[in-house]
Order: sequence, then C-alpha cells, then structure tokens
Amino acid sequence: MAEWTNWSGKLSAEPRRVVQVGTVDAIRSELLAARDGGWSVRTAGTAHSHYPLLPTDGVILDTRPLSGLVSVDKDAMTATFRAGTKIHACGRPLLEHGLGLLNQGDIDQQSVGGAIATGTHGTGIHLGSFSSAVTELSVLLVDGSVVTCGPDFETDLFEAARLSLGAVGVILEVTLQVREAYRLEEQRWLEPFESVMERIEELTTATRHFEYFWYPGQDRAICKSIDITEKPSQYPLGDEGQRLAWGFEVLPNQRLDPHTEMEYSIPTEHGPSCVADIKHLLSSSYPDVVWPIEYRTVAADDVWLSPARGRATVTVSIHEDVQRDETAYYRAAESVFRSYEGRPHWGKVHYLSTEDLAGDYDRWQDWWHVRDGVDPTGVLLNDALRELRAL
Repeated sequence: MAEWTNWSGKLSAEPRRVVQVGTVDAIRSELLAARDGGWSVRTAGTAHSHYPLLPTDGVILDTRPLSGLVSVDKDAMTATFRAGTKIHACGRPLLEHGLGLLNQGDIDQQSVGGAIATGTHGTGIHLGSFSSAVTELSVLLVDGSVVTCGPDFETDLFEAARLSLGAVGVILEVTLQVREAYRLEEQRWLEPFESVMERIEELTTATRHFEYFWYPGQDRAICKSIDITEKPSQYPLGDEGQRLAWGFEVLPNQRLDPHTEMEYSIPTEHGPSCVADIKHLLSSSYPDVVWPIEYRTVAADDVWLSPARGRATVTVSIHEDVQRDETAYYRAAESVFRSYEGRPHWGKVHYLSTEDLAGDYDRWQDWWHVRDGVDPTGVLLNDALRELRAL
C-alpha cells in the first residue's frame, strides 16, 4: 500500500499504488485494469488541490513524464502541450516561438491538465481561466479509446472535459489559445483598505492585472497591478513588486507556507459587499485568524462547470494555517459567499452538495450525463466525487 499527500499535507490517502506514466499505452493499461478489477483511478498533476479530488484507495497516476510542447500553430495562434506539462515549463518554449499564454495564476507549479480540470485562473477583468482558453483536447477514455474533441466536433465531450474534475477521461494533450509574447511591469503599494474598496472599479480597470491581499487587523491592503510594457526586461529580477520581464517571469510568485484555502467566485457587482461581510466575520467571530483575504477578477465564460460561467466575476480567497482546524471559519465564510451567489473554486475547500451545485450550474446534469456516458462504472470517481454525483 502506497502513501500519498497533497501539497499542503492536509489531505492524504493510501492508494493501491502511485504509478508514473508517460505513454498512452501505460495509461490505457491502468484504466483497463481498474475497470476490470473494480477500483478507481485518479490523475495527479501537482496535487495542489485543497478539495479531496485525488484521494483514493485505487490507483493514482503521476503524469509528470507526459510533458512538453507538442506543436505551435501561429496562424490559429494556438499551442498544444502534453497534459502533464507544468505551467512554469510553458513560458520559455512559447517565447522561443514569439508567443505567450493568455494569462496564468500566481502559482505556476500546477500541470496544464490539472489547471483545466479545476478551472485555475489568474486575475484580470478581460482574462479568463485556463479552461476558457482551451480550443482542443485529446482524451483517453476508460474504454481505452483516444478521442480528439473541440467546440465543433465531439462537442459535448469537449464541454465536459475542458473543466473535467479529472473525471471524464485522462487528458493527454491540451491545445490552448495563445498570443504574441509580451513583457509585464509590476507595481506594488500599500493603501488603506477602505480606499481600495472605494476605488475598486478604478483599480481593476486601470491595468491588465490587479489584485490585493488584506491581512486581518491591518488598516492597509497590499495592492499589486501588472501591465503590459514595451520596456526591455530588467535582470536580475527584483523582489515581488519590482519586476519587469516576460509575462511568465512576472506573474508567478512563491507560496511556500503550507495552508488550506477556500475561494468563491462572486458576481462582480457583489464583490465589495461580500468582502465587507467577510471582514466583519473575521473581526467579530474569528479574531485569531491571521491569514489574508485575496481579491482578484476573472472574465465571464461559457464553460459548463466554470465558476465564471455567464458572469463577470470577482474571486475572494480565504486562507488558514495547515496546522489549524479551519472548518468553523470556512463554513461561516461559505454562508457569506453563498448569500452573494458565490460558486466555489473546484480545487479549494467547499462543503456543497450536488443539490447546491445543480442550482448553480445550468449544465450540471448535462456534465454528469456526458461523464457517466464515457465512464458508466465510475472508474474515474473517488469518494468525494461520488458524493457529488448528480441524482
């Protein structure tokens, strides 16, 4: 029996085995054996999820060898990566072709496959998640077949697989919309929290990227804006807040302290009120919490299970030390988020049921119909996903 933990160490499992796979044949053999043997298979990217998407007593596939840039199509402005490619390994190969990702988050350790499985995103009012940038997928299904899908062919499979929760098939290759390579300049400053919230529309529209962190008990927020620049890169890179370089060198940051995280996507117009209520919750009921609130923006999209589906979105993230029990705080915060029509990030803590989620997503039943159609015995489901299975 193997042992597995996620990035933070908060989630653990004892699978039958963790097996490294880098070929279609190796993955196919694991899927077919699991189907015949009656155990589950889950695919690990970087195990960065705070929600129990990966724990299983079946087999965990380590897809790190399934990595690298496959091809670039400059006419279509797309690039195809193997799904195990880490986001930090995308930037330099794309730059060699004069290209860059549309956007990325401030953590670049996830795999491309894991990022689209959970709807990972960065910040920017005109910028969507990784899933919204997908134009084609190659998927290995439980029956051993490899299917290529896109918006104009195998459409339902594409819609289900571009935010798949790792439960539709094993993603082999991901084709993403890209753009010309670009440099970014970062600015960082402290500003009174109340001033930030009064100016939030101005701040989020003034530059390509804006976000802030606010620490409980502090009067000021740590603000960061990042915008495209024609200035030449400056090396060595400065500390966070003083960087000017290619996009993939400026956007990511180091997040080394183990923690748990809850993030909810809120309609943009409700963002300030929601944050005010979370701030009040902290001061009134959880004064010992010292980890920050993070505020970002994401463009609306049409992905079936995207938290930004059909609406411009503010994301509000809360955090807690991995050594502390976050449950009471997170459940109370979740009630606040839900009162503002919040939808949870799929890779972060939430406590919702399938009934809750069916009310959030107009294509919830459709997603499960497609998923169950290609995996009727539930090989790609673990306990957490079985609990969410549509009725």
